[in-house]
Amino acid sequence: MKHATAFAAELTWPDYHAAVRNGRTPILIPIGSMEQHGHHMPLHVDVLLPTEFARRVAEEVGGLVAPPFTYGYKSHQKSGGGNHLPGTTSLDGATLVASLKDVVKSFARQGVRKICLVNGHFENSWFIVEAIDLALRELNWDGITDMKVVVLSYWDFVHKEAIAKLYPDGFPGWDVEHGGVLETSLMLALYPHLVHLDRAVDHAPATFPPYDVYPIKPEWTPPSGTLSSPKEASVEKGHILLEVCTKGIVTALRTEFV
Repeated sequence: MKHATAFAAELTWPDYHAAVRNGRTPILIPIGSMEQHGHHMPLHVDVLLPTEFARRVAEEVGGLVAPPFTYGYKSHQKSGGGNHLPGTTSLDGATLVASLKDVVKSFARQGVRKICLVNGHFENSWFIVEAIDLALRELNWDGITDMKVVVLSYWDFVHKEAIAKLYPDGFPGWDVEHGGVLETSLMLALYPHLVHLDRAVDHAPATFPPYDVYPIKPEWTPPSGTLSSPKEASVEKGHILLEVCTKGIVTALRTEFV
C-alpha cells in the first residue's frame, strides 16, 4: 500500500489508524545513538543512516517509518571509541530495553503486527533483542500472539563482492569501522554538507588487547575518536552501500512479512 508519506508521525491519526489497524502495514523503527564520529562527522550519524535506510525500504514494501530512537546504549571502546568521549550521550541498558519494549507493545495494541527494527549503533544489538523478547512475552499474556519482529543492522547486508570494491587494500573488519570508510561514504552520499573530510584524521586501524578493563583506559582509543581511517571514503562507495543494503533489507522483509 502506498502512503502519503513514509513517516508515520507525519500522518493524521485517522490516516495512521487506517494504515495499521489491519496488521498488514510494517512499521520500521530506526534505533540509533548520539555518539562522536571523529573530527569530520556529526554526532547523529547513527540516527541519520538507519532512518534513511528505513525510509527507502518502507517505500519499497509499503511500510511506515516510526520516529527514531535518538539515544542508544553506551559506546564500547572497541567498537565506538568509548562512552568517555565528548558528545557521546547514552542510555543505561535497562532504560533502552524498557523504552523500546513499551513502544513495540503500543504499536501492537494499535493493530501493528509486523515490526522491523533497523539498528544503526552496534552496541544496541543485545538490548534490542531483550526488549523484543519481553514485549512479545507480555503481548502473549494479553492475547496478542501473531506478532512478527525482524531485527537487523544495515551493515550486515554488505556482501563479500561489495566489500572487495569498498576495501581494495583489505577490509579492517566491522569491529574497527567506527567513523571509517563505511559510515563516511554513506554520509558523503546522503548528507555531504555534514561531512568535513578535510578534518578527518588518517591513522592505522585501532588495535586492542583481547580483554576489557574497567574503568576504561582512555589511551586505548585513538585521539581522533575513529577506529579506522576514513581517507578512502567516497560518494561512489556510499552509493554502492545504499544499493546493496537497501536491496538486502527489502528482500529480507519481503521474505519475512508475507
